[in-house]
This record gives sequence, structure tokens and C-alpha cells, in this order.
Amino acid sequence: MKKVLISGASIAGPTIAYWLSKLNYNVTLVEREESIRLGGQNIDIKGAAKEVAEKMGIYDQIKQAGTGEVGTHYVDKDDNITATFDMGEFGGLTSELEILRGNLVEILFHLTKSKVHYRFADHITNVKNHEKDVEVTFHSGKVARYDLLIIAEGQRSKTRDLVFANQVDTKYLGLYTAYATIPKTSNDTSWAKWYVSTKSRSIIMRPDNQGTTRVALNFLSERDQYQDLSHQEKQRLIKEIFQDAGWESNRILDALDKVDNIYLDSVTQIKMDSWSEGRVVLLGDAGYCPTTLTGKGTALAMIGAYILAHELHAAKDHQIAFQQYENKFRGYVESVQNFPESFIKLAYPSSAFGVFIFNKIEGMIASKTFQSFTKFFNSDKSDEDDFKLPVYQD
Repeated sequence: MKKVLISGASIAGPTIAYWLSKLNYNVTLVEREESIRLGGQNIDIKGAAKEVAEKMGIYDQIKQAGTGEVGTHYVDKDDNITATFDMGEFGGLTSELEILRGNLVEILFHLTKSKVHYRFADHITNVKNHEKDVEVTFHSGKVARYDLLIIAEGQRSKTRDLVFANQVDTKYLGLYTAYATIPKTSNDTSWAKWYVSTKSRSIIMRPDNQGTTRVALNFLSERDQYQDLSHQEKQRLIKEIFQDAGWESNRILDALDKVDNIYLDSVTQIKMDSWSEGRVVLLGDAGYCPTTLTGKGTALAMIGAYILAHELHAAKDHQIAFQQYENKFRGYVESVQNFPESFIKLAYPSSAFGVFIFNKIEGMIASKTFQSFTKFFNSDKSDEDDFKLPVYQD
């Protein structure tokens, strides 16, 4: 039985852990946090990722754990609705299956914990690729050998940098996002709300299934310079940037004084010429982060995990499996990463006139005429046609 080490217990890691354990691999999953991380914002699961979830037997659980979001309202500074998008409509945020990231992580953990050895509160500090195995040194001091190492960490993966030094193309898109969870008020409904302010800022508020409200504060920045701030520094920065943003900004900034965690990071794509090196392979954001703007980071993680696991099972040699994984998946990944950057400038206007034009455009897109036009030209397509899963014997 082959021994595989997976680094990262978010979505990609536990997903491939499930498939490899099912395919009779001895799987260890290492995570630097003391337990699974249950925070995070809305993610959606559709198309081929939905098919993977169905094959794993967790689709119904995901559906039951949905956030209850019914659609998206674009609003102005006075909370007037300027455009409305029902669930699944082009231009809105809401997909058929919206779930909090932490809820999906919890589902995956309970699915795999009896079959996979989870190693919490530890991480990899050194990796040596050998011909017959890969030697891994942990922060705890333990040294172990595995047949394969799968790095399923985030876009700033430190383990990836141990193996793929100077091979990472980091593409910063000029945008930062701060995520937080704040108390719910009577003004918060089952609709997501998207507000665009002047000075290239926007605020998105979304319902959850836990009696709170998820908020994303987005702003353009010429330099990628804020990712290493302390919690207090994040609070000060966000207050400085959003103090005159209008709409619900004062309520949000007051609430940030009381939250324990603010996630702040740049919107950055990860591009690699190769996803593998010797017996080490990248999976999910560590290898091909598409950014949250695409709405497909979770899909890439789950689809990639399914393909990589089955190619490893089918191939006689890991190098063949790694190459097939790239051959079958890289084209789709690159199409997802081919995001129209001009949209960012349009969605983050600097002037009041720019905000006015943006809201008018969104109103036009939300119109029945435009939505009917979009549906007509996409009537022969579906999420399932977006990417066809390769056929394997599960």
C-alpha cells in the first residue's frame, strides 16, 4: 500500500484524501492549525464539482447546509436597489448551491477522519525528493518518508516554495479583499447586497445560516503590500480606507472593533509551468489559484483532486499520472484564469459619475430583456458542459 502525505486540510486536501483512501492508499494529512479551520465566506459548488460531490455522497449534506441566499441586490448609498439578480442569473453572486467554506470543510473532515490520519498543529519544514520516495521533515522534528507528497495549501503556500523555489508566477490583479463576520441586523435579509462606492471601493454583505452576516470589503491598491499585517493593523487600515464609503460602512467598521479575525489578502493568481517536481505535486490554490473573482476556486480544488487521485490509481508510474493530470486539467484551469481584468477597473470606479454608470450598467444587465438574451444564447449549455469529468472506475 502506497504512503501519501497531503499538506493542507481545507478543501482540496480532504477531497483527494477521500479518493486516495477509497482507492486503497495509506493517507496522512498534515495541517499547521490545531484543528480544522471553520471560518470563511460563501463558496459555490456547481458543474463538474457538483458531480464530484455527488460521487462522494455529500451533495445532499452540502445542500442542507446551504446559506439560504436567494439572489443578489445591487444597492446605492441610500440602500435603494439598483439591480436585482435572482439565483443563477448572469451578473449575480448567487448560485444554486451556496455554502460557507467552513461548513464544507467540516463535511469533508467528518467524511474522511476515520480513514485518513490527520496530523494537526504541525507543518513541513524541509522536503527532499529521492528516486524511490520523498523525505519530509516536520516542524515537530519528526522525519518521515512517503511515496508521494501532495501540496494542497493556499496561494501563499510555504511548502510549495520549499520545492518550487523561483518557479511561481504570482499575478497580482490590483485588488485587496477583507473578509469578516459581523452581527446580523433587521436590515440584513436572505439577499446578498453589493454596494459600489467612490475611490475604487465596494462592500458585499451576504447572509449565512448561523445568524450572522458575512462581509467583504474590497479596494484597489497599486501595490501588493498588506498581507502580513497584524489584526490591529488590519483594523486600522480598513477604517482608514472605508471611513467615508457610505451605505453600511459605519456599522461594519464599528463591528470590526469586536471581531476576533479579519482575513485580508490580495486578489492574486498563481501560475506554474509545471505542477509537479519529482514525487511532489501541487493541487488547488497552491498550484493554480484563479482568485475569488472567478467563483471557481472550490471547483478547481475538487475537480483537480478527483482527477489526480484517479490518474495516480490508473498509472503504473507517478510521473505518468502527474503528466496526465496536467494534460487533462491544465487547459480548463487556464481558461478559468483568463479573467477579463478590464472588469476590475469597471467594477471599482473612482468617481461618483463612475459609480452612477456602473449602477446603470448593472440595471441593464439585470433587465428581463438582457437576461432572456443571455439565456437564449446559452440555451445549449449548462454548468455540466463547462468541464467534462474524465471517466474512471471509482
